[in-house]
Amino acid sequence: MSSGYYIYFLTYMSSGCQIIERVMFLFSLVEKIHLKNVSNDILAIGELLIDMVGTTNRGILTYHQFFGGSPANIAMNTKRLGLNSLVCASVGDDRLGEFLKYTLQLADIDTSYIQTVPEATSMVVLNQSNGTPAPIFYRAADYQIVHNEKLEKAVENSKIIHFSTWPLSMSPAKDSLMCVLENARQKEGLVCFDPNYHPAHWQNPEAGKEEVKSVMSMVDIVKPSEDDAERLFGADSHETQIKRFHDLGAKLVIMTLGKDGLIASDGKALYNLPSLADKVTNTTGAGDAFWSGFYAAIVSGYNVKEACSYGSAASAFKLKHLSSIAELPRLEKLKELYGL
Repeated sequence: MSSGYYIYFLTYMSSGCQIIERVMFLFSLVEKIHLKNVSNDILAIGELLIDMVGTTNRGILTYHQFFGGSPANIAMNTKRLGLNSLVCASVGDDRLGEFLKYTLQLADIDTSYIQTVPEATSMVVLNQSNGTPAPIFYRAADYQIVHNEKLEKAVENSKIIHFSTWPLSMSPAKDSLMCVLENARQKEGLVCFDPNYHPAHWQNPEAGKEEVKSVMSMVDIVKPSEDDAERLFGADSHETQIKRFHDLGAKLVIMTLGKDGLIASDGKALYNLPSLADKVTNTTGAGDAFWSGFYAAIVSGYNVKEACSYGSAASAFKLKHLSSIAELPRLEKLKELYGL
């Protein structure tokens, strides 16, 4: 069957009313994903925070303040790639929160979906790294997102709904996210999930794993890193890990493997793509850059394999930069730079 079509079933209530429910979005690695015809390309929901990145020079450790938060990074990146993007998040009523909103405004992103709360703006502290960073989390404002009519309208008007594990880990953000996911399913939005599980996000890490697994049946596309998969399922082969995501309900799985590239699966076939990176300055934000290039390609009408190539190119470009976001070039330039 062709990619991008929904299977439906009808439920008849005792009153005689029909309820039409979406059951499955069908994917193929070699076909493009058909998106609904609305004005906003992507709505990213979750953390907007400060990345404090430490660098060492002559034995002296210095921290630099950067705009951060995976969904917010993706909104910024996709805007630079030419998409219409929004981010829904919550920040503190403080200077750090103002800095984050001002940065979004400079990128011409509507900040009316950023909720300002009394709690302090959240922060992640980590050191510059060529491998997987070891972050320290300071959380307060990020999980205060509340569901409202404005957010509901944004969901209805967006082709792609993107979220991470952060809002799943604490309420009220968790409750708000569940409302968003139900609305997105009813309105035929493409639902995409970054399962960036980290035990430090949950008071009960084992319960946190189950929370992450429980939403997989509501997701169309999931992109775990190999570290994410190991945290959720334990050490195993990549193919077995991918099957576990499918078994939980994810329709398309893209597992990123760092220097070894990625494996994509539609449940029927596997696709291996080598890494395009030739220089690594800082890995923070590489996954966000991948998502961004992938989304830009999907919205532009490329098939899944082609979109994975553009995602890999965007990630390789970002890896050369210290900040978690970089001035990503448009798809045409990525194609030229990386020979796509």
